[in-house]
Amino acid sequence: MIEDLIDRLRLLRTSGIGPVTFRQLIMRFGTPAAALAAVPDLARRGGGKAPALCTRQDAEREIARVEKLGARFLALGQGLYPRLLAEVEDAPPLLIAKGNLGLLDPRSVAIVGARNASAAACRFARGLSHDLGNYGVVVVSGLARGIDSAAHDGALGTGTIGVIAGGIDVFYPPENEDRQKALYERGLVLAEMPPGTEPRARHFPYRNRIIAAMSAGTVVVEAAPRSGSLITARLATEAGRDVMAVPGSPLDPRAQGCNQLIRDGATLIQNAADVIEAISVPLGVVRAPPTPYEPAENLNGDDALGSIEELLGPSPVPVDEIIRLSGVSSGAVQMALLELDLAGRLDRHAGGKVSLRTA
Repeated sequence: MIEDLIDRLRLLRTSGIGPVTFRQLIMRFGTPAAALAAVPDLARRGGGKAPALCTRQDAEREIARVEKLGARFLALGQGLYPRLLAEVEDAPPLLIAKGNLGLLDPRSVAIVGARNASAAACRFARGLSHDLGNYGVVVVSGLARGIDSAAHDGALGTGTIGVIAGGIDVFYPPENEDRQKALYERGLVLAEMPPGTEPRARHFPYRNRIIAAMSAGTVVVEAAPRSGSLITARLATEAGRDVMAVPGSPLDPRAQGCNQLIRDGATLIQNAADVIEAISVPLGVVRAPPTPYEPAENLNGDDALGSIEELLGPSPVPVDEIIRLSGVSSGAVQMALLELDLAGRLDRHAGGKVSLRTA
């Protein structure tokens, strides 16, 4: 088991390999060890240099550090990994968890909102979170200021999960250190980044996708237009989850995002009973963990790579469209995209779209 974790960590921490590429490699080669062995040749075939693989020593050091922190790894498709999160294409191949892992099983709802939230909105979020806990619902949020903090506080006695943008041992914002430590003891904290990682702006959308995908629904309590909370709501929609919003005064800019969501079709929420009603619709069938591709004709053929590369350009295009236009098998297309990706020549976008990197 430890060897499998080392191989997974080496593959994930190799430059240029993100969640989608990781999943595609495992689907194609079956095991992390086989994928690691194939990466250099795939990158060369794609027209680039072989990436420097993460070393075994670096992986072992990270594992030792996680264990010393009292945390553990959760691997996609194995054990306690969140079921709903495993459904999405860009699910983190590995999560680092510290706290009560039993909170991963029950139904969960995300509550997000403004960092500079009004006192009334914070009070509402705290009460809503508390009431949802009494319904047996686990509350998920991002351990940020404002609405996130209020949501965690309201559900601390019944069950809450904090998803953070940095390392499992990093407290951000600093004033939430005691709150995060309380979640270690009475809730659960999840991180995608390695220990010691200070959160950067680019990390927060990654965190938001985890919050949205692992929850049956997302409630936005207060949010300005173009805020991070609306990004979370959009990601929830893309993941097929329910999006709910609390209405606010049209005179308050912090309520404009929620009012816009409701106008666009989000469920209006006034209390916990409204949330329970919204998420009571049975969820779709959870997809099985990735399995190896069946061997495909011309899977590694240069002709397939060349024709697929010609179909790509700087504008994102759905992979399904490439398969249709190329006339080759799905496996051959995915293999060619892997080669271009590992060569640093492909960009992956939301919605299963790809484009050729121009610089």
